[in-house]
Amino acid sequence: MSFIRILLPLALIALCLAFAGGRGLWDRFADLSLPWMGAAVAMLNLVIILSALRWRLTAIALGLPLTVGGAVREYYLAQFVNQTLPGGVLGDAARAVRSRNGGPLTPAAQAVVLERASGQIGMAAILGLATIGAAVRPGTLPPVDAIAIAPVWMALAITVFLAFALVALGISRRTTGSWGNAVRIALARRWRMQLTLSVTIAALTVTAFALAARATGTALPIFATALVAPLVLTAMLLPASVAGWGWREGAAAVLFPLAGADAAAGFAASIAFGIAVLASTLPGALFFLRRKRARPACVDCTRN
Repeated sequence: MSFIRILLPLALIALCLAFAGGRGLWDRFADLSLPWMGAAVAMLNLVIILSALRWRLTAIALGLPLTVGGAVREYYLAQFVNQTLPGGVLGDAARAVRSRNGGPLTPAAQAVVLERASGQIGMAAILGLATIGAAVRPGTLPPVDAIAIAPVWMALAITVFLAFALVALGISRRTTGSWGNAVRIALARRWRMQLTLSVTIAALTVTAFALAARATGTALPIFATALVAPLVLTAMLLPASVAGWGWREGAAAVLFPLAGADAAAGFAASIAFGIAVLASTLPGALFFLRRKRARPACVDCTRN
């Protein structure tokens, strides 16, 4: 299975490379702007820190003691693992195990799952606002036919439905079970702070994607960025990949024409964004090495 997770992204990237045209892609990376890339990495580091604070808010609501420093450290470590190992969720699973502090695993797992779900609600909000803005202000997007725009409406409908279903699960007093109570306690009762953090994080992530695109020479309009980027980033959640590589590039190559750019521009922007994401998680590698060095060299060394 791990072999498939590695082979499939490579095949998708090769397909996108053939579709987008290799020569134009290499020209874009030859002129890659390091200042714009640095800005994207800085923005993504801010995203990680705010996401850690969102996780801490969720965990504390569920009764898990979690300090700010501990949340930031564990989130960086989890993101680094997610970016370097197949699956994309191994770091989050380990984060849940480590954060339970010897207690039951269920609340820790709920905190991680609900924090990630809150993030998807924020991304759906950005996509919805961009769709409304593009509809209210004609001409903000290049003209496209109904077939090309259909995936956007479908993705928006699905994400909005899931967001409303999650909120309804939390506010309904008839909901029973530990997960229903967790949604009600961690999300519904703290919806203002959760929504503020999630929309802010989503907006910063979309901005980081726009900065990565700018580093490769593509300047996207604000409405086009807010419409295309959430869909491209959502493609990273598809399975059989390593950190979304392959799926993200394919989605960008297909969707960038909606923003008035070509497939090569989308492919280059997606590659640059992937590099920026990986670079932003490198502090997690330092935390991993520090944790590894802190372990005792032997089992009996603490007895001497």
